[in-house]
Amino acid sequence: MIKIACSPLYNHPLPPQHRFPMEKYDLVPEQLVLEGIITRDNLFEPEDMGLEVIFDTHDTGYVSRMQNGEMTTKEMRKIGFPYSKRLFDREVKIMHGSVQAAVFALDNGIAFNMAGGTHHAYADKGEGFCIFNDIAVTANYLLKNGLAKKILVVDLDVHQGNGTAALFAENARVFTFSMHGRNNYPAHKEASDLDIGLEDGTGDDDYLDILRKTLKILLDRERPDFMIYQSGVDILATDKLGKLKLTLEGCKERDRIVLESAHKLEIPLLAVMGGGYSSDIKQIIEAHAGLYRLAAAYYEA
Repeated sequence: MIKIACSPLYNHPLPPQHRFPMEKYDLVPEQLVLEGIITRDNLFEPEDMGLEVIFDTHDTGYVSRMQNGEMTTKEMRKIGFPYSKRLFDREVKIMHGSVQAAVFALDNGIAFNMAGGTHHAYADKGEGFCIFNDIAVTANYLLKNGLAKKILVVDLDVHQGNGTAALFAENARVFTFSMHGRNNYPAHKEASDLDIGLEDGTGDDDYLDILRKTLKILLDRERPDFMIYQSGVDILATDKLGKLKLTLEGCKERDRIVLESAHKLEIPLLAVMGGGYSSDIKQIIEAHAGLYRLAAAYYEA
């Protein structure tokens, strides 16, 4: 059965007019259930694994300051969310959701976290709506527990996965691939194992051609035994924070390329949500939902 980490904590209350669309964490699963793509049985509430699983990736002092509300106003402004203990609990829940979903993926071939994709978080700081890095936390958990030997991170959010790149800069067992907008956030890009910076206005044809060729080369060369897919939908032409020009169909084809590649090679895949900031929430929901529809077609629901 396809398992999807999901929690009421994911939809975190924010000040009015905040640009992060928290409501998508409720609306996407509701839409999928309505369509019959999933049932409530596919959804699971992440269990508490404690903080040790996060300490394997993040500085203990940073985690402690976040837990105890000791972050400075400047630090929280860089993250982009106002501090609360509930926010800390939410972030821990997301970390545990990605780890537990990854374990499910080992059995079923694929699993999801309805949130996650927090690729801007570093070992000792957060930024860009990211506090802890669930991609890195999950990869380190799999490696530490002997559940994977070589992990390929496929980060297709419009923003470079700078935190993930920095966290694995010296780790040959995790290959970080980020394809993103060249002129978009963050201003300072870290060095992933492979970065492809796309020009503003890149559309479906060029984007998909690059991805199709690049992913084939990476899978042939790196031969990973696990994949983590950051499936941000801020690549859409309608996105307020993106500068690319992909259509909904182009976004769906992007997801198909990734899922079909993993399925064909029988590589377990964890997909995490990533960003999406279109003015019309329906565009965000439709783009995210497309990934789950494809998964239901390729894998046993």
